[in-house]
Amino acid sequence: MNREDGQTMNGLPGARLRRVTEFIDDNLARALPLADLSAEAHMSQYHFARLFKESTGLPPHRFVVQRRIERACELLAAGQMSIDAIARAVGFRTRSHFSMMFHRLTGNPPTAYRAFAALRKTGGDVHEPPAENGGAHGHNEAVQGR
Repeated sequence: MNREDGQTMNGLPGARLRRVTEFIDDNLARALPLADLSAEAHMSQYHFARLFKESTGLPPHRFVVQRRIERACELLAAGQMSIDAIARAVGFRTRSHFSMMFHRLTGNPPTAYRAFAALRKTGGDVHEPPAENGGAHGHNEAVQGR
C-alpha cells in the first residue's frame, strides 16, 4: 500500500531485514524471543513484528521455526548427527517437539526424511552402502533395519 508521503509500506528496509535474518541463522540453537529480534532491528517489538511479517509473509516466530526446520533438513541429509543432536542444534529442547514440528512443516518425520536423503545420495541403490563410509556408522543400521 502506498502512502501519500511517498513512503511505501513494504516492510523492513533491506539492510535491517538481512541483519535480522543473519542473526536468526547464526543463533538457531538458542531461544530467539521477539525482544531479541526487535532489538537486533533497533525497533519496538510491535513495529518490528508488523514490518517483519510484511517483508517475509510470516510472523517472526513462524519464520524462525521455518529456518530451524530448513537447517535440520540440511543436517539430516548430511547424515553426520543423531536426530537428538540435530534437534538441539536447531533450537528444540526435546526430540518429540522437534519431530512434531518437522513433520508438520515437511510432511515427513525426521527419520523418514533422513532415509530419503540417504537414498538420493546413493542414487536409490538400497542394497549397497555408500562407498565413502562403507555403512559402518551405527546410526545407519536403524535406517537399514527391517
